[in-house]
Amino acid sequence: MSFIVWIIMGLIVGAITGFLMKSSYPWYIDLLLGIVGSAVGGWLSTVFLGVDLSGGFNLTSLVTAVVGAVIVVAIVRLVFRGRSSL
Repeated sequence: MSFIVWIIMGLIVGAITGFLMKSSYPWYIDLLLGIVGSAVGGWLSTVFLGVDLSGGFNLTSLVTAVVGAVIVVAIVRLVFRGRSSL
């Protein structure tokens, strides 16, 4: 997947994840976490499932990226719990 498509998908995933997890972060943090989560989801699918989902923008890669972003947001919430700002 080209770098531009990867970034665009991460932005979309960040918006979806911010909505799903009722984010209290600013919108740009959601988008950045979505980009990181997309990379994490792709890496996890390659490591644990042995499936490379970086072939393009499709429903399977979108779902995988959302799962990765949910994991990243959950970790960020655990790390920054009790702090007033990210």
